[in-house]
Amino acid sequence: MEKVMNILKPKPNPQQQLRDWQRRLCQECRNIERQIRDIQREEKSVQKAIREAAKRNDMVSAKALAKEIVRSRKTVTHLYENKAQLNSISMHLGESVAIARTVGHLSKSADVMKLVNNLMKAPEVATTMQEFNKEMTKAGVIEEIVNDAVDSALDSEDMEEEIEEEVDKVLTAIAGETAAELPEAIRKEIIKQPAQTSENGQEEEAIPEGVDDEEELEEIRARLAKVRS
Repeated sequence: MEKVMNILKPKPNPQQQLRDWQRRLCQECRNIERQIRDIQREEKSVQKAIREAAKRNDMVSAKALAKEIVRSRKTVTHLYENKAQLNSISMHLGESVAIARTVGHLSKSADVMKLVNNLMKAPEVATTMQEFNKEMTKAGVIEEIVNDAVDSALDSEDMEEEIEEEVDKVLTAIAGETAAELPEAIRKEIIKQPAQTSENGQEEEAIPEGVDDEEELEEIRARLAKVRS
């Protein structure tokens, strides 16, 4: 019955289809903006915790929290890139509709196809872009994209190395003179403190002393991870 209804349902004209796509793209952009605001708001409380840890000369906690801030800022950069690509899709669709007024149908767009393909790899908008992929393929705007890969760049080893390089910069910028006042040798020794070894010989992550306990540090990490997801 559903198939019959779909056949009988009038096919939207290019202008109607465009308005619907642009409305949904605009909604995705608003969702991204809200996520960015949530991340930046949470970062302020983490910055305060870093300054407090630095005053206590607890650079282990300060580094752990600074690392989370670096991750969050990279996520924000990634989200801004996603938003820019969503806006580009909307712009190219507008151009396609202008052409459709002349030829009577939507034509394929290599630019839209490339942007949709890129965004299908972004975890934040992957589900939405998979829906767009199906709809735009059916409308003749793009060819079907078969790509189940999810972009895991934020979790790659290269990204981890990049994050480590940024941590000291974040500590200096946030903790300021407090962190700078520590003797460099001591500061580096504390920051690079090796993991503790348990009785069974396995390494355990050192528990920062600046945060009241490990649970509180994990709570901060969990809050940041939540707004980044």
